[in-house]
Amino acid sequence: MKISVKVDYACRVMAELARLHGSGGLAQIDQLAQTEAVPASFLAQILLKLRDHGLITSRRGNQGGYTLARPPEEISLYDILIAVEGQCLQLSGNFQGRSGRRLKQVWDDVSACLVEKTKSYTLNQLSSKNPAEMYYI
Repeated sequence: MKISVKVDYACRVMAELARLHGSGGLAQIDQLAQTEAVPASFLAQILLKLRDHGLITSRRGNQGGYTLARPPEEISLYDILIAVEGQCLQLSGNFQGRSGRRLKQVWDDVSACLVEKTKSYTLNQLSSKNPAEMYYI
């Protein structure tokens, strides 16, 4: 299984928004793009999906920007994944043949585990507000 670049970028940017949560300020797209090393043009598309799914809010204008729509502990990795990609594990839908139905049961089980695990991680866990937890190379 491969995690898309969109999901990776979305998680990183959401973690940064979680770090800024509660500061009262809004994050501008250029600031987010630079901090998380994400192309600004691509980030605009990702932020639109996150906003449409109610994970972030935005304000236009000179003092505009982005902020989390809910506290970081209420937004899970699953929420981000669904907002950006849709289902966690999308199956082909072809379950014919001798092994088709059994294989579908197995994939459904794997999907349920993936959903459960991604729901268990929140932005609060992904973002580090403590400088001691940051790593430098």
